[in-house]
Amino acid sequence: MAMEEIEKIAEKIGIRKKEIIPWGKYKAKVSLDIFRRIGKRKDGKLILVTTINPTFDGEGKTTITIGLAQALARLGKKVCLAIREPSIGPVMGIKGGGTGGGKCQVVPSTDINLHFTGDMHAISIAHNLLSALLDNHIFHGDKFHIDPRYIVWPRVMDMNDRNLRNVVVGLGGPKNGIPHQDRFSITAASEIMAILCLSKDMKELKKRIEKIIVAYSYDEKPVTAKKLRAVGAVASLLVDAIKPNLVQTTEGVPAFVHGGPFANIAHGTSSLISAKMGLKLADYFVTEAGFGTD
Repeated sequence: MAMEEIEKIAEKIGIRKKEIIPWGKYKAKVSLDIFRRIGKRKDGKLILVTTINPTFDGEGKTTITIGLAQALARLGKKVCLAIREPSIGPVMGIKGGGTGGGKCQVVPSTDINLHFTGDMHAISIAHNLLSALLDNHIFHGDKFHIDPRYIVWPRVMDMNDRNLRNVVVGLGGPKNGIPHQDRFSITAASEIMAILCLSKDMKELKKRIEKIIVAYSYDEKPVTAKKLRAVGAVASLLVDAIKPNLVQTTEGVPAFVHGGPFANIAHGTSSLISAKMGLKLADYFVTEAGFGTD
């Protein structure tokens, strides 16, 4: 089945043209202003899909979530779904893409699996800005007396690279920072990712960022993003990333793909905002959660 233009997909669940921000013909961001219109509506029915492990043929949470939503649409139900945004690291590894399989996919799958609408990049940059501000604070006098052995905020990148799991930064002489041990995590494991997916709006996002602990002082007092005066700068990089992404399935069912915190270290669902939006717009909202385990 040929893809439909994103404006037509939005219409299926009552999203108005002025409430979407198109990214080409088949992808769009949805403005949070939509809640002014739909916020007081009664929620639809929530259907949560989780699994232990996928089958040998690859039928897991994502495939079943998409297939179930398509089945409900064939029955004439007003339905939409939400899945997690793929991380490029696993996409380029043995796991592969995260957009379903066979006739149960979200499309355009290549775009979604790779850079999509730039959310992963925005989260990575926001996270690493906080790392840079922390190191800059230490370099310029360190009024909080931070113990460089107890810096607990890593850097991130959206790629699997084991050589960067443990590194030493700040080498190269006195003009290039204070040497200390550091590490890289994958973007999906970032606390910024988890915070973005748990926040209902920018105001709550900022409050959660304020509480991030980045390091401890020599007398074991926590140093937070708020103390570093980093909250506004970090949040400014997430203004677009907090808006849900709207795409479609292979059968034209509206689908949100927004956020992807790993379920082995975080809550493992797509964004709370996309769930709230889907529940207000559709009679049936299908989503996935969890992490495969033996």
